Amino acid sequence: MAGEKGVVLREFCAENLERVPSALDAGAGRIELCDNLAVGGTTPSLGVIEAAVDLCHARGARVMCMIRPRGGGFEYSPAEAEIMARDLSCAAEAGVDGVVFGCLRDGGLDSPLMGRLVEQAHAAGLEVTMHMAFDELDAIAQRVAIEELAALGVERVLTHGGLAGVPIEKTLPHLKEIVSWADGRLIVLPGGGVTHKNAELVAGELGVSEVHGTRVVPLA
Repeated sequence: MAGEKGVVLREFCAENLERVPSALDAGAGRIELCDNLAVGGTTPSLGVIEAAVDLCHARGARVMCMIRPRGGGFEYSPAEAEIMARDLSCAAEAGVDGVVFGCLRDGGLDSPLMGRLVEQAHAAGLEVTMHMAFDELDAIAQRVAIEELAALGVERVLTHGGLAGVPIEKTLPHLKEIVSWADGRLIVLPGGGVTHKNAELVAGELGVSEVHGTRVVPLA
C-alpha cells in the first residue's frame, strides 16, 4: 500500500495505456487507470485494464481501476449501481489490485451502495480508494464520511482538500485536518496539483507516504 519507509509512492493517473510505460520508467509505483479524464474519469475498457495489468505487474507496479459509469455527479441510480458492480467484477477478473469509486447521496456518502461495493471488492481481495467525490462534501460531511469509510475498511481516500483548480499549496491546511481525522485508520492520498516538483514537499507537510496525479513523475 504505502511505499518503503521514507519513500513517497507516486500513483500516476493514466487515461489509457499510452503513457503508462513512461510513467513506470520515471518511477511510478502504482497506476490509477481510468478513461475520460475530461469529466474526472470513468471506467476504462476491459482491454485497456488487461493490458495495463500485464504491463504493470511485469514491472512490479500495482493497478487501481476507476469504477464510474459516467461523468457528472456521484449520485447513482439502481441501474447504474448494477453497472458498477458488474464493472468491478470484470476488473477483479482482469487482475487489478484495487478499485476506485465514490457514491454520494443527499450531501453525504451513499452508505448502502458504498458498503455493497466495498464488500464486493474486499471479497475479491481488492483494495478500495474513495475518489475525489469526497471533495464534493462539506467539511462536516467529510468528517462523518471519514468515520464511515474507516468503519467499512476502505484503504484510502483521494482528495485535493478543496475546490478543483485551487493550488494544492492553499489546500494543505484542510488536508492536514483530513489526515488528523483519519488518524492512521486509512491513507489520505493527496491529488490534484501534485507534481514531481512538489510531491516530496506535499508528502512531507502532510506526513503521508503516497501522492497522486497525472504529473507526479517527470514525463518527456
